[in-house]
Amino acid sequence: MKSILLIGLGRFGRHIAIKLYELGHQVMAIDRKEELVEAVLPYVTNAQIGDCTNEEFLGSLGVRNFDVCIVAIGEDFQSSLETTSLLKELGAQLVVSRAARDVHAKFLLRNGADKIVYPEKQLATWTAIRYSSDHIFDYIELSEGYAMFEIEVPQAWLGKTIQEIDIRRRYNITIMATKKDNELNLTVRPDVKFTENETLLVLGKNKDIQKCFHI
Repeated sequence: MKSILLIGLGRFGRHIAIKLYELGHQVMAIDRKEELVEAVLPYVTNAQIGDCTNEEFLGSLGVRNFDVCIVAIGEDFQSSLETTSLLKELGAQLVVSRAARDVHAKFLLRNGADKIVYPEKQLATWTAIRYSSDHIFDYIELSEGYAMFEIEVPQAWLGKTIQEIDIRRRYNITIMATKKDNELNLTVRPDVKFTENETLLVLGKNKDIQKCFHI
């Protein structure tokens, strides 16, 4: 369990608060607008109404004591930048800031952000990949050029084993797990045969995965 300071409670911030609640973390939530603070009260440990561009107010929160400080401010980039900078000046351990564009990310990184999240850009990429193919069920980008896909077992593989297909040698792809009826099997043995209505969690370079599964 971690202690998290969440600043900015618009739609993105509220979804973060709800997910952190589900994961069992302690969250202090902050926003200027009373109605946004009230909306997340069921999901956070504590909440305050305040302006985090005010150094005195931000300092009163004890930012050094939080494991992570998330700046989820979306519409007001100036406030996001000032808040990010103040958090680092006040000794925040880890500052994660939201960016809408690459130029925003550059300024945030130069002014105190340790990590950047692009909710719109990341979701757009996921949506484009997920729904441009009939047999992709999920997609996670791990680093530049590498990703993990949940993908339908190709018809040509049904009834065959991993050893017979030899996917790692032929395509340089690793099968991390199989999934069927929402049950995940992490023990992927070479002699297990692929069956219908089964999906694979595969890891590798994007270009290798695209070639292997004709994406």
